[in-house]
Amino acid sequence: MLLDPAGSSEAPRGVDVEAASEGRFSADPQAVYQRWAEFRGWAAEAPLEAAQPISQDSLRAVVPRPAQVFAIGLNYRDHAAESGFELPTEPVVFTKYVSSFTGPTGDITLSPGNVDWEVELVAVIADRAHHAAESQGWSHIAGVTVGQDISDRSTQFAAAPPQFGMGKSYPGYSPLGPTLVTPDEFVDRDSIALGCEVNDISVQKGSTADLVFTVPQLVAKLSAITPLLPGDVIFTGTPAGVGQGRDPQQFLADGDVLTSWIERVGTMRHRFVAHAGT
Repeated sequence: MLLDPAGSSEAPRGVDVEAASEGRFSADPQAVYQRWAEFRGWAAEAPLEAAQPISQDSLRAVVPRPAQVFAIGLNYRDHAAESGFELPTEPVVFTKYVSSFTGPTGDITLSPGNVDWEVELVAVIADRAHHAAESQGWSHIAGVTVGQDISDRSTQFAAAPPQFGMGKSYPGYSPLGPTLVTPDEFVDRDSIALGCEVNDISVQKGSTADLVFTVPQLVAKLSAITPLLPGDVIFTGTPAGVGQGRDPQQFLADGDVLTSWIERVGTMRHRFVAHAGT
């Protein structure tokens, strides 16, 4: 689905990429990232006059099956402080498993432990990058989207050292969406506002200007070790305001609604439901 920016406010509109391109590009977004430069060229001339109203509930994850998922911990100064850690001198990297990916709306089943929220800007890789220079970091980004690094803290800290990947990979714990916005659409791509609310009460609000390691720095540091592939994602970290860092601590419960947003990208909205039998 290619969204028309002119219709992205109250009544978003979009065109079916596969139909509009007469089969040149697949309806599967994961396949499109493999031909990102070619797709961008086509999209610049795409017939947006044929755009039709769409329901956000019909949207799925903008990156459904990335080959590699990189997640960065303690990457905002205020979040490192609320977590009781010194600022990292190198990126703190873990992964989230692809089976946890879901779209920008819908119900998410709570896992048994204390479930927390972490709104994040997620960067999507456009082309293969290996030993990329920091100065070229943004050129390897197809776009950014809203992500949530939902975390079962009980699972995460059940062992020493912590099991970050396991605690953050229950089904539905990696929602992405609702749109992918290319870096050139931002006035300042290194200073993007983001935040989230629980039951319409603000719990996180920050800016990527406060990242410890910027998007270009992450591209350079990650690609110095392993090639980044088209359609890979980088969860870039979360600002302060997570439930575990509050006094008293606050965690998600049955019926809670989590709203996550990033300027110009849009808003995700999820309701949490108790696991059957709990």
